[in-house]
Amino acid sequence: MQGLIYEDLFKFKAMTYYVYILTNRRKTVLYTGVTSDLIKRIIQHKEKKYPGFTQRYNVDRLVYYESHELVEEAIKREKEIKRWLRSKKEALINKLNPEWEDLFSYVMR
Repeated sequence: MQGLIYEDLFKFKAMTYYVYILTNRRKTVLYTGVTSDLIKRIIQHKEKKYPGFTQRYNVDRLVYYESHELVEEAIKREKEIKRWLRSKKEALINKLNPEWEDLFSYVMR
């Protein structure tokens, strides 16, 4: 950190990384992802910005998310959840969001 003065350390913004789970209207499909900007990423899913799995299956309802301080932790957790059976993912969602409401409006507050 040569040449960096103490006050410069406060200019660095701490990042938050999110692991999230989306579903479709009928709750038949689950998608797990990771991002550093949850709001922007969910808007991209809702607007079908990129072709692929979530666009094809209309997966755009945020039903679960968690935050991490380190990107490595978030990626590790995303991979862990992706390996789970659907029943285990459902249990995780049900613990915090038993009605499977779209949490996007909550995140926007």
